[in-house]
Amino acid sequence: MGKLTGFLEFERAEREYAPVEERTKHWKEFVIAPSDGETETQAARCMDCGIPFCHTGCPVNNQIPDWNNLVYDGNWKEAALNLHSTNNFPEVTGRICPAPCEAACTLNIDDNPVTIKSIEGAIADRAFEEGWVVPQPPTKKTGSTVAVIGSGPAGLAAAQQLARVGHDVHVYEKNARPGGLLVYGIPDFKMEKTIIARRVKQMKVEGVTFHCNVNVGVDVNADELQEKHDAVLLAMGSETPFDFFAKAPGRELDGIHYAMNFLPQQNRRVAREPIGEGIGELTAEGKHVIVIGGGDTGSDCIGTSFRQGAKSVTQLEIMPRPPEKEDKAMSWPHWPMKLRVSTSQAEGAETLYSISTTGFSGEDGKITKLNYVKVDAKLQPVEGSEGSLDTDLVLLAMGFSGPIQDGAIEQLGLEVVPRGRFKGLDSNEDDYKLPGDNNLFAAGDVRRGQSLVVWAIREGRQAARAIDKHLMGTTVLPG
Repeated sequence: MGKLTGFLEFERAEREYAPVEERTKHWKEFVIAPSDGETETQAARCMDCGIPFCHTGCPVNNQIPDWNNLVYDGNWKEAALNLHSTNNFPEVTGRICPAPCEAACTLNIDDNPVTIKSIEGAIADRAFEEGWVVPQPPTKKTGSTVAVIGSGPAGLAAAQQLARVGHDVHVYEKNARPGGLLVYGIPDFKMEKTIIARRVKQMKVEGVTFHCNVNVGVDVNADELQEKHDAVLLAMGSETPFDFFAKAPGRELDGIHYAMNFLPQQNRRVAREPIGEGIGELTAEGKHVIVIGGGDTGSDCIGTSFRQGAKSVTQLEIMPRPPEKEDKAMSWPHWPMKLRVSTSQAEGAETLYSISTTGFSGEDGKITKLNYVKVDAKLQPVEGSEGSLDTDLVLLAMGFSGPIQDGAIEQLGLEVVPRGRFKGLDSNEDDYKLPGDNNLFAAGDVRRGQSLVVWAIREGRQAARAIDKHLMGTTVLPG
């Protein structure tokens, strides 16, 4: 808790952002960081609620009232230690987590939750500025080796935990830099990549070895990797995109692309990396862009398109327009269904709800129109509501069905069920080892299906605990 009467004395102060006309001219973060004093005031609003329902919304079990109180008291260093005890990368979640903890905050009953996400980010950034974040190498080595396939948030969290207890950890990443979608999926204007690079530097000192530009299943045989290490953690994420329009008329037209072909290219441009081979260069410059999908990936496509110089951006969502205010009696403390406007949407996108795409039209092999029909609350077509939208570029941001199944998964003889889970492996908090007499474990989106970064961090930490216990018979890693 913070100040006993703080929630009565101080108003919630929302994050401030640079003006749209300024921030869309560059690729840097645009959140205006509050002062330490402003953050301490916001932390003071954490009330003595008795039961901290914010905990129900936080997968990594952040001790939110504790570090809020420490910030209110001005004890930032202790707050940073507390925060890092449950979360390996609070500087990441303080930027890109949707903050289900705030939805669960007791003060959210009155629509004024504590600014938990902003406080978390401020603690993490202050910790780096003050030099409080230092490598924690092990005091002794166990002699066991662990391979981690994938360096997204789950793989990185697991690798760091395992290295700190003395295991020899090798992380295999198919791209040029570690970080997975943190580096190649999330745009720089939401999180600059120096944020990940400094953590990677820390982990190298702690004993983690990174093998980049190594695609397990292509460059290295997965079976050989399994034989070489005492344990193998699969953390390659969920990368197979949904394509609900695979058989739709005009799907073959040029100008229709998956979001995760579009976003990584721009991240590579910012980093001055080659954009990669296969689909050619994608850009929204001078185009009328349509984004299909109303989630975070869709919003990332919007913000990227505006910065590239799109003429217009329209976002299509098949679901009805959510209510502007949720029914607290029905939803709290759970994540509510309500209208949210992302910073990217606020940059000028038009969002159309209850729209189902029926196909595409074009000329000379290139897309010129998206055809649609309006749907009712049951997602059934409304008679006579057909229409079309002019477009030069359509980006599909409808989520992911599971991991890429050839390569490593095929070589290991694993079977994947819909939404990314392995057959025989429940998506619970204990069952991280794959079935059978093997040394295989899984964590993150590859295990539980497409989810949040904060869940991936939690899964990585839990998987590390399971691996350590498997190798040593017991573990000191937190549960």
